[in-house]
Amino acid sequence: MNEQYLQPVLAYLMSLQDSICKRIEQLDGEARFQQDAWQREQGGGGRSRVMKNGAVFEQAGVGFSHVHGAQLPKSATAHRPELEGRDFNACGVSLVFHPKNPHVPTVHMNVRFFIAEKAGEEPVWWFGGGFDLTPFYAVEEDVIGWHQHAKATLDKLDESLYPSYKTWCDDYFYLKHRNEARGVGGIFFDDLNDRPFEDAFAVIQAVGDAFVDGYEPIVKKRKDTPFTEHQRAFQLYRRGRYVEFNLVWDRGTLFGLQTGGRTESILMSMPPMARWEYDWQPEPGSAEARLTEYFLLPQDWASKRIEGSADDA
Repeated sequence: MNEQYLQPVLAYLMSLQDSICKRIEQLDGEARFQQDAWQREQGGGGRSRVMKNGAVFEQAGVGFSHVHGAQLPKSATAHRPELEGRDFNACGVSLVFHPKNPHVPTVHMNVRFFIAEKAGEEPVWWFGGGFDLTPFYAVEEDVIGWHQHAKATLDKLDESLYPSYKTWCDDYFYLKHRNEARGVGGIFFDDLNDRPFEDAFAVIQAVGDAFVDGYEPIVKKRKDTPFTEHQRAFQLYRRGRYVEFNLVWDRGTLFGLQTGGRTESILMSMPPMARWEYDWQPEPGSAEARLTEYFLLPQDWASKRIEGSADDA
C-alpha cells in the first residue's frame, strides 16, 4: 500500500474530526459528543461521534471512517472498470448537524479520499468533498455570506474551483423526483485527481478547515430567534426532504451500505425527527413559499451584496 498517500490523509481526517467536535461543543454550550468506535469485519473501522439534545443542536453527528478490502462492490466497478481486481482504501470525515431552532439551517460537510491498488500498476486515487446548507427559514445575508466564504476559501487555491464546484453542488444535491433542490447549496466535488497529490490534498484540507468558520456566524445570529409551533412543524416537514435525498440519491450512503459499512454510522445523518404530509402546499406569499420559490432556485449568491455592507455604503 502506498503509505505516502494514505497516512497523511488519515492523520488529517482524524485531527479534523477532533477540531470540529471541539468547536461545535463550544458553540452549543451544553451538550457533548459521545464517541462510538467500531470495527468493520471485512477491514477497517471508524469513530462515530454524536451529540444529542443540546442547547442548539437537536442532533449533530461527526463521523470518521477508514474501510479497506480486496474487492469493491459491483456498483463501483460498473462505473469504474479500471478498479476491477484492485485492493481499496476509502476514508473520510462526514457530518450533518440538525439544530433545534427552525431559523438555524441544517448543514452537511464531507471530505474523503479513495485509493485502489494492484501489484505492478500505478495506484488509482482521488479526493472528494464539499459543504452545503439547508435552511428552513432562509435569510438572504446568511446565504450570500455562506457562498462568499466558500468562494474565498477556494479562490486562495484556484479561482476556477468555486464556479465549477458550486454548479456541481447544485446539480448533485437535487431531488429529481421532487424537481427541487435540497437546500441553497455550497460546494461539492468528486474524482479530484487531475493535479498533483499534494495540490489535490490541499483542496480537501481547505474545505475541512473552513467549514466551521462559514457556519458558526449563522448559528450565532439565528439560534435565539423565537419560533412558533407552525415553524417547528415546517422544519420537520422539510427534514423529510433531507431523508428522501439521503436514501434515494446519495452515493455515499449507497457505497457505505454496499461495502458492508456500519449502518448506524452511515445513517447518522438522519434527523431525529421528521414528518411527511400528503400534498402539502404553503400559503401563497408566505415565508414557507419563499423557500421553494426563491431560495432553492440556483443563483449566483456569491456575487450578490449583503444589504448594509460596506459595499452598499
